[in-house]
Amino acid sequence: MPILDCPADGIPPLVDTPQALRLAAERLAAGTGPVAIDTERAHGYRYSTRAYLIQLRRAGSGTHLVDPAALDPEGPGSGLAPLAEALAGTEWILHAATQDMPCLAIEGLRPAELFDSELAGRLLNLPRVGLGPMIEHYFGVHLLKEHSAADWSTRPLPADWIPYAALDVELLIPLRDRLIADLRDAGKMGWAQEEFQHLVQVGAELPDELPGPGPDRWRRTTGLHDVRTRAGLELVKDLWWARERVAMRTDIAPGRIVNDRALSALGTHAGERVTLTSDDLLRSSGFRRGRAKRYVRDWTQALAHATAASPKDYPQRRAAPDGPPPPRSWAAHHPDAAARWEVVRPAMNERAADLDLPPENLISPDWLRRLCWQPPADLSPRGVDAFLADLGARAWQRNLVCGELSRLLGR
Repeated sequence: MPILDCPADGIPPLVDTPQALRLAAERLAAGTGPVAIDTERAHGYRYSTRAYLIQLRRAGSGTHLVDPAALDPEGPGSGLAPLAEALAGTEWILHAATQDMPCLAIEGLRPAELFDSELAGRLLNLPRVGLGPMIEHYFGVHLLKEHSAADWSTRPLPADWIPYAALDVELLIPLRDRLIADLRDAGKMGWAQEEFQHLVQVGAELPDELPGPGPDRWRRTTGLHDVRTRAGLELVKDLWWARERVAMRTDIAPGRIVNDRALSALGTHAGERVTLTSDDLLRSSGFRRGRAKRYVRDWTQALAHATAASPKDYPQRRAAPDGPPPPRSWAAHHPDAAARWEVVRPAMNERAADLDLPPENLISPDWLRRLCWQPPADLSPRGVDAFLADLGARAWQRNLVCGELSRLLGR
């Protein structure tokens, strides 16, 4: 299979000055049709999840590679105002829009209209919906992806990364056109338009700055299930938040400072109270080497806080679940909910297969769990429709499932 390794128009220069940005914005505004957009971040390297490169392509304009960090070095703000003005009212093409929209929103960039090529692929039930496989499926060329996990905050950008970035938007516009034709042939274009409009609404509600972690984010620490005492949970929690503050202060990804396993391993040694000393902590794996050694004061302060905490204030073993427990646990204590789940789930899977859709795109598994766990008092199609609408189901989804769900739940 041929390899797509060079943009058709040549390698574009990096837009990293206000003058270059104004010129790029003028060319984009003078172009026609939708704008293909992609971003590159530094996930796993930086604490910040901002975009370190924004790629844009439009007919009549060519490809532009915008460096937000150079244009707004103190952090996302108004540095890309000319670009926002040029994009106003245009249709954006994004692949997996929910991954890119948050970092674009903090740069002041929000779509008025959107086409998500990955979501279109899902609605068409394509076997693989990554950008590379979809490019191969429709155009018979292999798209290079070897730099997808690179540290895009690196400056200067290595020369061989530039064509890689440009190629991510090279074929997004013709890909959109092919997908639209297939969606129309499959009778699914209306469904896609509802999904895209929903994404536009999601984009409008995104914050102007990326939010910090929620209060219970520490409970996702790898290895936490091995921590058997509440005192151990207190120690992991305090160390996790200390690491988070260090990561935020230094703009380094938390796992590159000290990994999760090092935190949870310390928690496994706590009994009914936290009795570890600072020497114990600093001799432990993960804290005695590398970057972790630089932040001794942060770790010892976290340990002191955990040691001084009252046992009554220690975290509970489990956080309160958001929504119903996993269906596999229902049979013993909630047999009615389990019975509903055993009927409804296979029926929705069959319905999705008939429509040539992935089941999760027909109806979210979470919505289905909530419906089976505590169905509405009104089990008519209208009642089920209202229940799913409150959860966020789009009209096309409700039109396809509410009648069947009403029948199954009411029998």
